[in-house]
Amino acid sequence: MEAKLKFKKYQLTDFPDFYNRVKDDSVMKYITGKGLSEVEAKKKFESILKINQSDNLLGYFQILDSEIQLKIGECKLVDSTKDPSVYEIGYILEERFWGKGYGTQICTHMLELATSIDPTKNVIGIIDPENKASKKLLEKFGFISFFSGIEDAIATEKLILKRDEVK
Repeated sequence: MEAKLKFKKYQLTDFPDFYNRVKDDSVMKYITGKGLSEVEAKKKFESILKINQSDNLLGYFQILDSEIQLKIGECKLVDSTKDPSVYEIGYILEERFWGKGYGTQICTHMLELATSIDPTKNVIGIIDPENKASKKLLEKFGFISFFSGIEDAIATEKLILKRDEVK
């Protein structure tokens, strides 16, 4: 049975949930390589709140599985900072929720949101090249790798979903 997911934009009062998630080394393994300190998390959270306030539809969202009444992670659909002509999709799940099909539901929801806002805008996913599960997930949705290397001193792979190829 598919989980019933709810997506709620982060608000100021959500910092404790955010910090509990991003301080975990296993959760952040493929994002920053290690968990964030409280100072790093506060800085990141402030930037998330700015993005969330600047756009009614795009942003960073907490993910709640309403069946089990637990916050399982977060996801984003934002304009790419390196190329605002494309959207960037991403997600983080707490480790205990890995491999349970949540990624597929999250990607489906974020891509539906992207389509509802601008069906012609390409979408990229940026992953750690070692994160085989995320690469497989993005490829399942039609994303194609277009960059693999070092960017901002971090091993990076970028995949793109060209919207003109969406059926």
